[in-house]
Amino acid sequence: MRRLFRWVQSHRWRTAFGVLGLIAITCIAIAWRDTMADPVVRRTEVIMPGLPAGTPPITVVLMSDLHVANPDMPPSRLARIVGQVNDLRPDYVLIAGDLITNRQLATKLYTYREALAPLSGLKAKQGTFVVLGNHDHWRDPAEALRELEKLGLTTLVNDYAERGPLIIAGLDDDMTQNADIGALIAKLPQQHGRTVVFSHGPDVFPKLPTDMPLTLAGHTHCGQVRYPWGGSPAYMSNYGDRYACGRIDENGRTLIVTAGLGVSVLPFRFLVKPDVWLVTLRAPSQPTVQTQNGAQTSARTPPR
Repeated sequence: MRRLFRWVQSHRWRTAFGVLGLIAITCIAIAWRDTMADPVVRRTEVIMPGLPAGTPPITVVLMSDLHVANPDMPPSRLARIVGQVNDLRPDYVLIAGDLITNRQLATKLYTYREALAPLSGLKAKQGTFVVLGNHDHWRDPAEALRELEKLGLTTLVNDYAERGPLIIAGLDDDMTQNADIGALIAKLPQQHGRTVVFSHGPDVFPKLPTDMPLTLAGHTHCGQVRYPWGGSPAYMSNYGDRYACGRIDENGRTLIVTAGLGVSVLPFRFLVKPDVWLVTLRAPSQPTVQTQNGAQTSARTPPR
């Protein structure tokens, strides 16, 4: 009887360890898949009240949180993503900061020159625009701006550029207290209906004037790690999950927050795939359907 009891007990432990091992292997496989996946292209349409009637649709690609570093985001992978973006044939490309990483678990950190070189291949009819993120300010913001300008990209530090039919307004990073909304607003033309604001983090959104129709941001990684039952351990936003992910329509304005491309702090994603957004802007007289892969999104239903 004792032998039988011991046999049962030993097999229970073996079974338990086997199940735990299978769960661990499954989680590692999911994390690797989600970390290294090609970015999902999420699509949505937004009415811009300041565009004249008859203005052809305008396409804007939002990228963010490149976090170039080994092993997950070497420059070679970023170059492939640049090719993906070019295939979308955007009118504008907006890159919302965190170009590199300071992650201690990275196997290799790159200089800005090495990390940013693939961005020279971006092709957008009206140009590529960049703001800095918190990691860029922690590393070397002056070097980042120098290298971006060498590549012919337009950097915006609490400033704007008028290209084609749009005004592109770039706010510096809010987390490192470099965003200056007052300075930006003072420079902008008074009519904001054709202004696209972009900044690294989404927390600037409720602080902006109510006549600015569209804000684009990153930083949150949509949580980067998501529980199977929903929600994430952290969103890196003072507003919790309110502005954490996807498309948020609030008081007649739209905020779009991308999950970004690379990783931060933890060296992996889990149930949160990288993405870029293709936003089509239309004049008020044109019909629009506010969709993201066929369904309207909100902060509480992050895109998968």
